[in-house]
Amino acid sequence: MMLKVYLSGEIHTDWREEIMAGAADLDVAFSGPVTDHAASDDCGVAILGAEPDKFWHDHKGAKLNAIRTRKGIEDADVVVVRFGDKYKQWNTAFDAGYAAALGKSLVILHGPDHAHALKEVDAAALAVAEEPRQVVAILRYVLTGGLTG
Repeated sequence: MMLKVYLSGEIHTDWREEIMAGAADLDVAFSGPVTDHAASDDCGVAILGAEPDKFWHDHKGAKLNAIRTRKGIEDADVVVVRFGDKYKQWNTAFDAGYAAALGKSLVILHGPDHAHALKEVDAAALAVAEEPRQVVAILRYVLTGGLTG
């Protein structure tokens, strides 16, 4: 069995690389959003033209990014959603809700400090992990039935 895993969420730490490295021996195809913050923010105006109003600047970028995000989530077998500590990630919460609405297998990744704030998001998940290594262990178990790698 092969899994398609979409890695959604914060872009300020190397959690994606940790998961991909830990799962390198598994039959997993990873995808995710554009993680270059400047490219993600400015893609709309870079491609479709400048906007003097920051709202419309962000609006253009959000719509272009949504094309990639929707496709990635829709195609995924498992969606991993990481909430980081530094920023409020409204787009991450939206991705979790979208994945849940599509009936995707959802794994939420966040530290204990977010447990209360994310209780509804966590309730929609099939697993809530605190560390990337736990996500790797989940993927390993799902694919092999094994508890060690």
